[in-house]
Amino acid sequence: MNKLSEKKRISLIWVLSGFVLGVVFIVFSVQAEAQSLPVSDRNYPSFIQNVFDFIQRNYVEEVDAQKLFEGAMKGMLDSLDDPHSAFLPAREYEDLHDTTSGRFGGVGLYISKPLETKSDGTPPYVEVSAPIEDTPGWRAGINPGDLIVEIDGEATDVLSMDTVLSRLRGVPGTDVKLLIRRGANLEFPVTLTRAVIEVPVIKHDMIGDIGYIRIITFTPMTVRRTREALEEFKKNNYKSLVIDLRNNPGGLLDAAVGVCELFLEGGTVVSTKSRIPAENKNYTAGNRSIVPKNMPVVILINRGSASASEIVAGAMKDRGRAYLVGEKTFGKGSVQRVFPVGGNAGFRITTARYFTPSDVNIDKIGIPPDREVFFPEFSSDNADMLKELMTANVIPQFVEKNPKATNTQVDNFAKELNAKYKLDITLLRRLIRNEMNRTVIAPVYDLEYDIQLQEAVNILRSGNFIQLMQSSKTLKALQEEAETAFPLAS
Repeated sequence: MNKLSEKKRISLIWVLSGFVLGVVFIVFSVQAEAQSLPVSDRNYPSFIQNVFDFIQRNYVEEVDAQKLFEGAMKGMLDSLDDPHSAFLPAREYEDLHDTTSGRFGGVGLYISKPLETKSDGTPPYVEVSAPIEDTPGWRAGINPGDLIVEIDGEATDVLSMDTVLSRLRGVPGTDVKLLIRRGANLEFPVTLTRAVIEVPVIKHDMIGDIGYIRIITFTPMTVRRTREALEEFKKNNYKSLVIDLRNNPGGLLDAAVGVCELFLEGGTVVSTKSRIPAENKNYTAGNRSIVPKNMPVVILINRGSASASEIVAGAMKDRGRAYLVGEKTFGKGSVQRVFPVGGNAGFRITTARYFTPSDVNIDKIGIPPDREVFFPEFSSDNADMLKELMTANVIPQFVEKNPKATNTQVDNFAKELNAKYKLDITLLRRLIRNEMNRTVIAPVYDLEYDIQLQEAVNILRSGNFIQLMQSSKTLKALQEEAETAFPLAS
């Protein structure tokens, strides 16, 4: 019995040894194949190719070569730990082209998605960069910074960006249900009806003798449409100008430079710096300015102003051409290029960082306004009351009964809500106004309730614009002041 057990034990050892040796042999075979070239050559592409071929030949099941390719591409670009560099499968690559060309289908939200859990512990949910005006997302009152926690009941933290886009886009007229998180405590459901999204480039109108231009995004048409608006203002004898860049997520660099050329005569608009010499460029304004150099200009910005809109705001501020009002911008100071690869797919990669005329990069910092103006926001203390208000559905009911409510009716209803829910009157007015705009084409501006625009108009009509501009500082000066006030430890 003992001899038999001993034989079994020895046999088992041989079996296990054979298994281990087999695994070691396979590993060493792959390594030997991958390391056939000198290590000093650092020929990683060959290593990757060898592993790619080995998986196709030896994996237990047949593997789709495209799936391996896309996984490798995604892994390489994700390893950069740069939210602006990413592999673009065929669907995302096509979507990107549709967006920059100005027409695509969906719900009208610019979104982003972090690669991993944030430092504060928030899962990598989809974040709204900005809603596109007069689209389902905008009409539902979704704001920049809102998180899309669920899409049709499925948590977004586990979904890829490609999957998220495919869930949000679909046949016009069909619904998609979202769970929105705003701030730390407020969550509420929103049902959006998909539509064909045509991105408007600008909106413009006159506010008395003040020209108002809202630049919504920077596409190949933005410069032409802005020039047309300025020429129309000239015919109406405008005396000053408001450029609204709030919630503008950016777009084409050339379009941003072209808009600045309408205001600046010569000099630097923006520069790009990279370790690649070809990416080091200095973009200067030509002699195409059509706005008188003494024309007072106020630019409105907020945390939804990013990328190309920050190029415009930074150039106009540093060149002493405009006064900034609102909130600090998003802070995206990098330049991306898109390249096709693998048939219909592509990838987006950061190739440079851009610098304002005073030689400041605002990536992850943002551009501060010359005058801060904040809309009242709910705090953690009244989040529950706001959730109760939205769940009660009383605002949509009011608008349904009063589709053409006067300002007096809106004010009176806001006071009733304030008495019950103890929320800020201005915030309540905005919620009512947003609901009223859901069923009509949004007005170009809403001076009655837009306190940031009110401040811009007051500045232009105050008579002391020149003095304000003299007190305005370049971004470089502000940066140096901050370094002096808070020196880095040595």
